[in-house]
Amino acid sequence: QVQLVESGGGLVQPGGSLRLSCAASETIFSRYAMAWYRQAPGKRRELVALITIGGSTDYADSVKGRFTISRDNAKNTVYLQMNAMKPEDTAVYYCNAAHPTFYTPAFWGQGTQVTVSS
Repeated sequence: QVQLVESGGGLVQPGGSLRLSCAASETIFSRYAMAWYRQAPGKRRELVALITIGGSTDYADSVKGRFTISRDNAKNTVYLQMNAMKPEDTAVYYCNAAHPTFYTPAFWGQGTQVTVSS
């Protein structure tokens, strides 16, 4: 059974910070790239950040310089540190395991709500 369990969502003030966590099985974590997507109301799901098995990262332009994706191999966990948050960051955030060759989505978490509001 594949496991992708997210946590850390919630309400935060503009300019504040939040850290999302995604715990994966050892098999998935060691063999797949990991990514964070988000989906705001009325919008399609978009890629926020991706980290490869080797540790290389890519970010959407909208979050570059504010968000940091990282992975802890010992804990089989990927994180998304979100700083200087804006109301536009409000969305459901999804953890995803991506195929290492093409980086296409393979396994999804159930999503966690992030709301940035004053």
